[in-house]
Amino acid sequence: MSHFSFFINACAMLMLLTGCNEYDSGRHNFRAIALTYPAALQDVTVADTLHGIAIADPYRWMENTSSQPTRDWLEQQRMLTENYLQQIPFRRSVRQRLQSYWNYERLTTPRRSGGFFYILKNEGLQAQDVLYRFQNSEKKDWAVVLDPTTTGAAHALSYAQDGSLLAYLVHDQFTGQPLVLLHDLESNRPLLDTIRLVAPEAGLAWFQDGFFYSRYPTPPVDKIPLAEATFPQVWYHRIGTPQTADALVFADRSQPHLRFQVQTTEDERFLILYATGTTLGNALYCKELSAAAPDFLPIVEDFAAQFRVIGNVGNNLLVLTNHEAPRYRLLQINTTRPEMRYWEEVIGPTDEVLQDVRLLGGKLVATYLRDASHRVRIFDLRGNLQQEIPLPTVGSVRDWQGSREDPQAFFTFTSFLAPPMILRLDLETYELSIFHQPQSPFPTEAFEVRQLRYKSYDGTEVLLSLIAKKGLNPDGTHPLLLYAHGGQGRAVLPDFNLTGYHLLPFILENGGICAIAHVRGGGEGGSDWHRAAAGRNKQKSFEDLQAAAEYLIANNYTRPELLALYGTTDGGLLAGVCAVQRPDLFRVVIAADGLFDMLRYQRFTTGWARTGEYGLSRQRQDFEAIGYYSPVHNVVSANYSSILLTVNPLQQEIAPIHSYKFAATLQAMQQQDLPILLRPTAPSNTAEKMDAAADVLSFLFYNWQRKVR
Repeated sequence: MSHFSFFINACAMLMLLTGCNEYDSGRHNFRAIALTYPAALQDVTVADTLHGIAIADPYRWMENTSSQPTRDWLEQQRMLTENYLQQIPFRRSVRQRLQSYWNYERLTTPRRSGGFFYILKNEGLQAQDVLYRFQNSEKKDWAVVLDPTTTGAAHALSYAQDGSLLAYLVHDQFTGQPLVLLHDLESNRPLLDTIRLVAPEAGLAWFQDGFFYSRYPTPPVDKIPLAEATFPQVWYHRIGTPQTADALVFADRSQPHLRFQVQTTEDERFLILYATGTTLGNALYCKELSAAAPDFLPIVEDFAAQFRVIGNVGNNLLVLTNHEAPRYRLLQINTTRPEMRYWEEVIGPTDEVLQDVRLLGGKLVATYLRDASHRVRIFDLRGNLQQEIPLPTVGSVRDWQGSREDPQAFFTFTSFLAPPMILRLDLETYELSIFHQPQSPFPTEAFEVRQLRYKSYDGTEVLLSLIAKKGLNPDGTHPLLLYAHGGQGRAVLPDFNLTGYHLLPFILENGGICAIAHVRGGGEGGSDWHRAAAGRNKQKSFEDLQAAAEYLIANNYTRPELLALYGTTDGGLLAGVCAVQRPDLFRVVIAADGLFDMLRYQRFTTGWARTGEYGLSRQRQDFEAIGYYSPVHNVVSANYSSILLTVNPLQQEIAPIHSYKFAATLQAMQQQDLPILLRPTAPSNTAEKMDAAADVLSFLFYNWQRKVR
């Protein structure tokens, strides 16, 4: 286990955190809650030999998530965590306060299809969102389309171009596997079609009386849960026929580690096929959907850059890409002359990141990213700037809805300090109006967002967003939650529900601060910023985050005993690595659905799709880089922070076994009286999400040794 504790400062690993002396303080009435961790068999006979080094894997038996030993151990962990949380005196009051944050009307951006507008709505505390429709944008004559009490929670809604049919994803309540169900919008009734084994990230592409989709081959009956998913294929399903009658459209039997995403243009003239492998780019193919059309036309096949079709004008595809443009640009590619020498630039690169372009109302609606916030600009089809749209405040836009013919478009706008609002844009007059603005359950006027910059260890300047009470005096007395993602080129944008659980307003109202470190590996600075901390350079993400913590401490925003770190998925890896590399910096670490066994991550579900991001342990140089930081393999006997690992056992994209192994390893190695807990959770409704949020906040404030209001 110690082979990969490279260059870790042993003194830092063995330090008692500054706040440990206060943990039993009668002044605060916080006491150490006794913990006896469940016994976890360490099978010392299991090891892999990589590049001549034997790597022990004593908890590999946990990879079989359906085995009785794993299930028993998980149940013991659940009981341990529940017993701990029950002893926190303010847990119930936290839950009650959270309910007020959640109790506001929430709508999604309206989608126009056929003669109706469709919208998901939650009154506030409803268990699930309900899908409604109405006939005009004044929101009158609402009628229920999908009631989750009968359909289950619906995700990834996809409408046929003529508005007659709806397809949507639900998850099997037992296996977590995604299913596609169908609904007839003309008669407003469900259909019997059920599509299984779908690749949910691939999307659906409507054409005539059916749709294209990507799915995995039928797994063998004896296949271990969470095993590697390979050889996806593209199929076409005709409505009203069984899935066994679906037609195979595309497959590549020579490359198991490709993922396919499908899309049809709005006029259904072209089928677009994206192939993503183990690199950071994608191949691009198109097929004209006429009876006489030949097979797929390759446009890009080398996986060196990212390409995304945003629409077409006749034979010309409009393609957003970072090819020779790290901050992205928009190209026009003619399908009759797809060679690179004929490509035309429509919107050129600037010093801002061109994050999104939509073809709406006969215009190009471009969303730019600068300093982790959005700007919206309108161009004509030749790329001439027509108008910049003033947004309400510093924030982010998402979920544009509209069509190439309709001059009316909608989008959702959100900030750190206010719930999402829906705005309507007239693309003829450029007038922006409010379609829906929820009443905020949070006193936004008392708080502010500051944008700071700090230097990482190699001198690189990194943006830091700080959300705190106006006029804050940085005197080192404030608990602070530090959040980062730093993976997959994903930018962290202003969002009232940043962590998915409305943690931010609760922390602010209780005298805390929230900070977001826009570290390398994310998309805040375009693909160069992403690639600067990908593959063998991944350690840069962790160093950026550690430098952020040191900056906040040095500038008296907080102290180590009041500093907490939070990350989800790829950000969960950041949290896990920093918990192991620098326990002296953080009192609390919370990681949700994280990647922690980085030597074997590619072996589970679609983990191989992240190899461009992290590299492969079978490659010697990758192995050395990954081995340096892989959390499971760098845990030694030391004084670690209070750590809460939350994990969804039904998670498909990132296998839950990462959290299981990491929890068992940390529990065996923790040397001080601070908790290491695993909270298995699969919240499927609003109440369960609030329960999970209350547990995270209770854990935070109890280990911060701060009472809550």
